Amino acid sequence: MSPRAALAMSRDAAEAVIDARALAAFGEVCSLAPGVLDSFENAHEVLADVEVLITGWGCPKLDENVLAAAPRLRAVVHTAGSVHAHVTEACWERGIEVASAAAANALPVAEYTVAMILLTGKRVLERARDYRVERSRAASLRTPLSVGNFGRTVGILSASLIGRRVIELLRPYDFRVLLHDPYVSADEAAALGVESVGLDALFTRSDVVSVHTPLLPATRGLVSRELIGSMCDDAVLINTARGAIVDQYALAEAAADGRIRAVLDVTDPEVLPASHPLWDSDNILITPHLAGSQGNEWQRLADLAVAEVGRWAAGEPFAHPVRRESLDRTA
Repeated sequence: MSPRAALAMSRDAAEAVIDARALAAFGEVCSLAPGVLDSFENAHEVLADVEVLITGWGCPKLDENVLAAAPRLRAVVHTAGSVHAHVTEACWERGIEVASAAAANALPVAEYTVAMILLTGKRVLERARDYRVERSRAASLRTPLSVGNFGRTVGILSASLIGRRVIELLRPYDFRVLLHDPYVSADEAAALGVESVGLDALFTRSDVVSVHTPLLPATRGLVSRELIGSMCDDAVLINTARGAIVDQYALAEAAADGRIRAVLDVTDPEVLPASHPLWDSDNILITPHLAGSQGNEWQRLADLAVAEVGRWAAGEPFAHPVRRESLDRTA
């Protein structure tokens, strides 16, 4: 018999991620309650017999009161990345199994990162801007040797799911890749095809530093004024993780001086005040948190969640479990 399941997320998230195709696919592996639980108030009838919650962005917190109303709940399958906002300590105490589509969401972020590494190496955005203004072209054989992607050194800050996908996608290119991650040994880094280095060396040796560490108390402000100041001239900082990891004012100053460049898909706050100096630098590209799954990429999240519910219903372990013991160092 198919397990009883329910959708728990914001209605906007359900409309975006759980389309008719996904609903039909879920119907093949579980008995899905009608509607979407965007609040657990007045949801006791659904919660009373639900065994699996299919969660998403905007899922209400699964606290002790909710769990008390859901005595049969045994699994949570998240159609996005981080589960920190809704999976509580009470869930782990209950022994609820948790899976996440973080691996599926990692791919578009990694693709965005690699695209930005390649574009900044050729200085595409700046040169296109100048071309539009000048409407004439300099002789290509006079291009400075600082332009190009041959032999550049790329530093990856954290071998997270996204960091590892970036490393994987960089393999076909002629880059030297450095990694800083205190949880990764030199031997494991070598197996990934990268060189393990200290945090200082990552910033002093890299032409590009790409930030992929989760935002934790230990990583807030990790990319400090000192590290930014140690980057080589014309280096690029790419941040697709969280804005609060980077000292944004130090970055704005370094970019305003023309010493380094940056690509920021995330900021702190998520939309900067109109007067923030990051907006005014020609050396900084800010995009509106678009690197993660959007548009047709949401199908990948739903497909992973369907597969995980199917595994659980068949008595098999999740392929993408979230481990309680690793939460203190994951997003």
